[in-house]
Amino acid sequence: MTDYTLEHKKSFTLTAYGFSIRSNFQDMSALQKEKAEFWGRLKADGRFDKLKDAAKNDREWSVNEVYQGKPWNYFAVEAGKSVVDATRIIEFPESEYIVVAGNGEKEALFDQLTYLAFGEVLPQITDYAYIGGPNATYRKDYGDGTFYGEFWVPVVKK
Repeated sequence: MTDYTLEHKKSFTLTAYGFSIRSNFQDMSALQKEKAEFWGRLKADGRFDKLKDAAKNDREWSVNEVYQGKPWNYFAVEAGKSVVDATRIIEFPESEYIVVAGNGEKEALFDQLTYLAFGEVLPQITDYAYIGGPNATYRKDYGDGTFYGEFWVPVVKK
């Protein structure tokens, strides 16, 4: 099984642009294509840079949540200032979180960590359960073209 840690995290807030996912979650290639197209539009229309300029640190986040009955994916930052046209301000609860960490290529790291957490770690854990709500992955550039990331999913003790 993939290594993970259980960590207590204080509540935190992310500012995000997002889209409602249309792909089936079991179709990884379709889901990755849909996310890549959305993130490409963010870069092309300047919203990516707008979020990065508002960020208080260099972490780039990918957030998944069910909102108004639909699955959503967001590009997000911990904002130090307001982003007026942001899609959502996402509140994460103070909670225990399963954390799956790893290194990888920039464009693959978010999905890699998400699938490790949901495909390998969470199905094996018997004493904690995912509480629903948003889950998130951040990535951070080492400065040499490689990236470190962590997937955070809130859980409760069974």
